[in-house]
Amino acid sequence: MERLRTPKLAEAIAEHIERLILEGVLRPGEKLASERDLAERLDVSRPSLRDALALLEQRGLLATSREGTRVTEFLAGLTDPLAGLLQSNEQVTADYFEYRTAVERMAAGLAAVRATAPERQAIRDCLTEMVAAHAAQDPTREAEADIVLHRLIYAASHNLVILHVMRAFSEMLRRDIFFNRTSLFAQAEFRDALLSQHRAIGEAVVAADPEAAEKAIYEHLKFTGETVARTHRDAARVDLAVRRLNRSTLLSG
Repeated sequence: MERLRTPKLAEAIAEHIERLILEGVLRPGEKLASERDLAERLDVSRPSLRDALALLEQRGLLATSREGTRVTEFLAGLTDPLAGLLQSNEQVTADYFEYRTAVERMAAGLAAVRATAPERQAIRDCLTEMVAAHAAQDPTREAEADIVLHRLIYAASHNLVILHVMRAFSEMLRRDIFFNRTSLFAQAEFRDALLSQHRAIGEAVVAADPEAAEKAIYEHLKFTGETVARTHRDAARVDLAVRRLNRSTLLSG
């Protein structure tokens, strides 16, 4: 016999899924299980689940297409136009690192205190993957582990605002909005330093040492910011040198 289908039940299911999105269990862009499987896993009827999903679509948290139902990229409306604006301003990269330093020092300190046993294990596993990627000399894989580690720390801070806002910023970073990560990870000396720094951050969080975690992430972001600034300066000097050498193309005769 099918369970009773009521608006109240659909609202309760919607609130449950909404909380999973808020907590970061379900992440922006992720595709949900099929209606049948999801109803079984939540132990609810399919009609009630369908009503709940419709409610969440109305709230802008889910989007349904022929491919299925996905969690909405709800911060895209902010980050997409912002990305274009930030990318056009030379001062932005320095401001970006200043912002990250302030927020991530807090996140790392909170993570060291609040991380659960499974979260600490996830950080250990990520560091293991980072070391393996480094040994394999695979900068793309190592760059991805970099993003994963920082996101694990945001989650382990158990601060929902930090989790969602910094995840959005990390997605912009993955798209090379602030600087070209690929070119940096192609530099062996940069990757060597980064591996050491990431291990210091992760190990401090796992060891529940907030002071060490805050210091490690500060040193990491200071180093990365200075490296990016130096790279930008070097590139600007090369561009100027090329323009000077090719100046004759702008002159008559």
